[in-house]
Amino acid sequence: MSTAQFFQQIRRYYPITAASEQAWAGLLKEKMYRKSELLVTEGQVPRKFAFICRGLAYQSYFPPEGEMIIKYFFPENRLAASVTATMTGTPSKFAIAAIEDTWVLEYDFSAFRKLVDEHQDLALFYINYLEKHWVIEKEPLEIAFRSDTAATRYRQFLLSHDHILPRLKKYHIASYLGITPTQLSRIISDK
Repeated sequence: MSTAQFFQQIRRYYPITAASEQAWAGLLKEKMYRKSELLVTEGQVPRKFAFICRGLAYQSYFPPEGEMIIKYFFPENRLAASVTATMTGTPSKFAIAAIEDTWVLEYDFSAFRKLVDEHQDLALFYINYLEKHWVIEKEPLEIAFRSDTAATRYRQFLLSHDHILPRLKKYHIASYLGITPTQLSRIISDK
């Protein structure tokens, strides 16, 4: 695993300095999660963020009806975390599981927050990252899930997730779309 890969991706959000990189690099720990292993367990108070170097994970939850719902996929070069739970120090309402063997660089969130207080460029990275992934990307998805048909959501999914489609099973896609695998099969056959 490469910290160079990590910092190359970080700099896509904001150009951090060598001093900030060195400070943050001191927090990074390599870890490998086997297929189906949990990075975060539902009900756990998570403490870490994980940068996906190689592999694929997903964030999911089980509503009272009992069918798993996938909320998000984390492919390479993305940070995987139960963000709200980690930020607030509360139990996660989600689990994050590896779809395949997944290699990550993890870091302790509270130690990172201290670095954010000390390094303005890390604070600007953090703001830009959260804005892009937790505001700009999230809002259209929330609207689509309330107003678009399952077929429309599926077509959009094909466009936005084409880079990971071959690595997903039908039940992953159906779960993400909030439909059953049978409904997904009907949508696919109607195309």
